[in-house]
Amino acid sequence: MHTYKAAPDVDVVTSTAEIPGFGKLAINAFVIHAEEPVLVDTGAVRESDEFMAALRTVIDPSDLRWIWLTHTDFDHIGSLRRLLEENERLRVVTTFLGVGIMGLTGEPLPMDRVYLANPGQVVNVGDRTLTAVKPPAFDNPITVGLRDDRSGILFSSDCFGALLDEVPECAEDLSDEALHQGQVFWATVDSSWLHKVDRAVFAADLDRIRGLEPTMVLSSHLPPARGSSTERLLGALAAVPDAPAFVGPDQAALEQMLAGMAGATA
Repeated sequence: MHTYKAAPDVDVVTSTAEIPGFGKLAINAFVIHAEEPVLVDTGAVRESDEFMAALRTVIDPSDLRWIWLTHTDFDHIGSLRRLLEENERLRVVTTFLGVGIMGLTGEPLPMDRVYLANPGQVVNVGDRTLTAVKPPAFDNPITVGLRDDRSGILFSSDCFGALLDEVPECAEDLSDEALHQGQVFWATVDSSWLHKVDRAVFAADLDRIRGLEPTMVLSSHLPPARGSSTERLLGALAAVPDAPAFVGPDQAALEQMLAGMAGATA
């Protein structure tokens, strides 16, 4: 777990998950140093201690005013409860469905600390507004990303993620081939429904993102990508509907992997 700057007023809090046989995946959260500071997602459940320690190197959690919860998967809600307990002024930006899903955890979100924002609506955080954006690809229907209207940065949640051999701190450090293949493969895993999408409708949705003219794309699962890479990112997504569908390992493959692990430790 470590941190670095994506932009003068945005820090990345990140770790890397290795998925045996498939590559490495960045798991990113972001701190927007606005007048009312915002944390976009809260890391993975299994890394909560490490996440909180890393977060403290870029901001005192008591200074945060908002958590923008892009969706409720376990790699996005890892420190949500701890932050709410530590900072009683924090509010959580989510959706009605997000509140419902969190209610199934046994510790429902306190409703007086929730701010519901649907795509197209804005949240004022003092020196800027954040506009809720539905990304064109997602693995959870709750997903709502955001555009920082001051910087022009698009926070795309899982969309534009990539499985990579190595995870740099800048997407421009990746070759066109590595970025394209990593993105396409990730999307076939994470958004398998894209194989059934109407191509024209999907193309229009990609055009919607293109029209935002992001100065940077910050994905939960990709190093920061400057605006000059937007066409590369959109081009990879456009290829997904016609890419080979992902088929995961079956029981025979699992037993083979387990046997190989046992042999390696013998």
